[in-house]
Amino acid sequence: MSETGSLAAHFKANIVLYGALAANLGIAVAKFVAAGISGSSSMLTEGIHSLVDSGNQVLLLYGQKRADRKPDPTHPFGYGRELYFWAFVVAILIFAVGAGVSIYEGFVHIAQPHAIEDPALNYIVLGIAFVMEGASWFIAVREFDRGRGEQTWWQAIHRSKDPPGFIVLFEDSAALIGLMIAALGVWASTTFADPRLDGVASVLIGGVLAGVAGLLAREAKELLIGEAADPVLIARLRGVLEGHAQIEAVNHIRTIHTSPQAIFVAVSADFADDLRMGDAETLIEDLERRMKALSPWITSIYIRPEKRGDAVVW
Repeated sequence: MSETGSLAAHFKANIVLYGALAANLGIAVAKFVAAGISGSSSMLTEGIHSLVDSGNQVLLLYGQKRADRKPDPTHPFGYGRELYFWAFVVAILIFAVGAGVSIYEGFVHIAQPHAIEDPALNYIVLGIAFVMEGASWFIAVREFDRGRGEQTWWQAIHRSKDPPGFIVLFEDSAALIGLMIAALGVWASTTFADPRLDGVASVLIGGVLAGVAGLLAREAKELLIGEAADPVLIARLRGVLEGHAQIEAVNHIRTIHTSPQAIFVAVSADFADDLRMGDAETLIEDLERRMKALSPWITSIYIRPEKRGDAVVW
């Protein structure tokens, strides 16, 4: 593949990240300008939120690049799980910077209220931001929905092994909620002539970000520890093994994602006692071929002949 073709393929594969990055950079600038002119705390909070989201997309793109490195003697299964590390870092940044600064700024504004000087400017910027964030959210939803299948949204997120997809989905959803809270804060502070309400909106936005960070951290932690492949695929792998006359019992099938698109499979099976060594080698090769045909993501298979009574089954 040519360099141009490779770059095009990379952009297509990461269209959700690039779309979110472009939207957040433009929105962040507009929000900071509006906050500087109007003195709105919630608008400043939203600017910080968009800036943090932009940094998160850069980190995820960096993680993608690092994860794509080829296996070597130091990391024989590749570097795919490095993406999960950067996903966890993103969750920490959302909590520490996004939520932390938002809540702090909100309390400062409550303690030292400052009236909003030009609410109309805030509404214009928030409206533009809502349209841009909505476009980014739509792209994220469309891409995530392609791989969801028959699963519910929450099941798909919980079982997903590709952090960028659901992280951008969470970020954009939080951004849209944050924009509505910011608009409500601006409206309430001007309508009721109480600038402290704008600070309350900042605290609420920080609470939304903290909640999103907690969910993302939990999902990233599970991926870092090592998650099994989809239960449907595991059942199909078991079907290949149990359907063979020379296998008396399948003790266990253990899988782990070494990257979003790479699965390691370890099998313990009780082979027939009269199976000769040469025939066993041929059988194992055939089983590996048939199991790899089930998914292009299966990169490594280890099959261990083991008596049923000797195997650790759970």
